[in-house]
Amino acid sequence: MEAYSTVRTGTFGERLAAAAGFALALVLLRLPFRHAVRAARLARRRGRRELDAARAEVLVGAVRHTARFWPGRAACMETSLGAVLAAALLGRRLDWHLGARFAPPPVEYHAWAELPGHGPVGEYTAAGWHHHTALTI
Repeated sequence: MEAYSTVRTGTFGERLAAAAGFALALVLLRLPFRHAVRAARLARRRGRRELDAARAEVLVGAVRHTARFWPGRAACMETSLGAVLAAALLGRRLDWHLGARFAPPPVEYHAWAELPGHGPVGEYTAAGWHHHTALTI
């Protein structure tokens, strides 16, 4: 899956939250990693309401669209944390997962946003989901 999208999705409020979440993720990922983990835990506590699957896809797409304008690195770590933070800004909840895939080779490390109880959001899963979660926040 591409880390950015050329398709603009979401309402104005969702796009604004996506931009703020992505900017906050960029700052947090430049600090020691414990700060990003702490922010994700706070975001999870703040987002009390469930997010339906369609709105979660739209929100992740909005963050990826925002990432298109960032000239630096905007990969899975930045966009997934940005989506989790954007959901929290809207009072919603997404889980942040960090993990790895061991088969097929080579080993691949990945971060993704996941809707609790529904699986990864905005990830290409036609070939199956082969990533194993190492950390869930």
